[in-house]
Amino acid sequence: MHQPPVPHVAQIDPQVADLINAEARRQFDKLRMIPSENYVSLAVLEAAGSVLTNKYSEGYPGRRYYEGQQCIDPLERLAAERAQALFGVDHANVQPYSGSPANLAVYLAFLQPGDTVMGMALPMGGHLTHGWAVSATGKWFRSVQYGVRADTGRVDFDQVRDLVRKERPKVIFCGGTAIPRTIDFEVFAQIAAEADAILVADIAHIAGLIVGGAHPSPIGHAPVITTTTHKTLRGPRGAMVMSTAEHASALDKAVFPGLQGGPHNHTTAAIAVALHEAAQPEFSTYAHQIVGNAKALAAALTERGFDLISGGTDNHLILIDLTSKGIAGKPAAKALDRAGIETNYNTVPFDPRKPFDPSGLRIGTPALTTRGLSQMHMPQVAAWMDEAISAALKDDEPALERIAGEVSDLLAAFPMAGWAPA
Repeated sequence: MHQPPVPHVAQIDPQVADLINAEARRQFDKLRMIPSENYVSLAVLEAAGSVLTNKYSEGYPGRRYYEGQQCIDPLERLAAERAQALFGVDHANVQPYSGSPANLAVYLAFLQPGDTVMGMALPMGGHLTHGWAVSATGKWFRSVQYGVRADTGRVDFDQVRDLVRKERPKVIFCGGTAIPRTIDFEVFAQIAAEADAILVADIAHIAGLIVGGAHPSPIGHAPVITTTTHKTLRGPRGAMVMSTAEHASALDKAVFPGLQGGPHNHTTAAIAVALHEAAQPEFSTYAHQIVGNAKALAAALTERGFDLISGGTDNHLILIDLTSKGIAGKPAAKALDRAGIETNYNTVPFDPRKPFDPSGLRIGTPALTTRGLSQMHMPQVAAWMDEAISAALKDDEPALERIAGEVSDLLAAFPMAGWAPA
């Protein structure tokens, strides 16, 4: 049954209730290996589903445009204070609805349309909002994109430095969505300083690893930090913008009234709960286990002949080039899903295929680690992936069904917050 239970949804709208329960069962039965996904705790679920969703709160604590903020103001202050303490920043804004608006706030705070911004190219592992052409950030601003080295799969800092000296961007983003290696914030900061540019660290994927001590922190190097609150941080679908005191006012004005109206107070509460959980000693153990699992999985995949971008991983994420396996990313991902293994097809650096039919898979270990899987399980996960891809090449649906059953049998022993068999 779903936890917390949804009896009123079932009574009023059984179609929606059935879909909620079906999704919960799917999450319970499958190896969820999309690196941007995770499982939240029951406490986060309860906060996100609370009566706080009923309240409008335009403005900031102590400066609202609506009355009745006696409980909301201290709640938002608590969430912001917890973020400041956990990440070691001067200022935190917990109102952004998601990661893209959080990044847009950076543009609004520091740039005018047509100004130059620099970020990692999307096909190289960057994010849409780091200036990619199809995004508003690439349409309204002059975008300069950097990439990775073809021989190493790692950030090409020579290219970054040359572009900065030539193009003089006002803002530089580091971080992205498909980067399997440690981000060298110090080197990025040194290069940004040459152009007097503002360095923005987008740590959406690695925020939980940072606070858990499993990845270096951008604090002291990047004066502005954006992050989502889910992924490795294991909170609700929301975001934060953090900064030094110098940039606090400009960023706050960019979030509200620049981009948004009232914050989602139920999400703010869930963020506060997640930050409290991330401050506990056991969260550090969890963060390091994510990385340990990813390294073990990468090694097991390499042994089975998979080509990994950059040769492996330093964090939670693995990017696979399937070219040598004779299959593209999309059919592989769909076959793996039928086999009970949830991944996403993804471009790889210098990919000759189109983005909607790319050569790669992007996988990660945050959700598996939350369920309780460890390094000892990773060779079996790699074996299932290898078998499923071989089955896809042969159109062997019975093999995919068999693997899905084996995956479900394994996961039955690992509880999931949010659902349990009746």
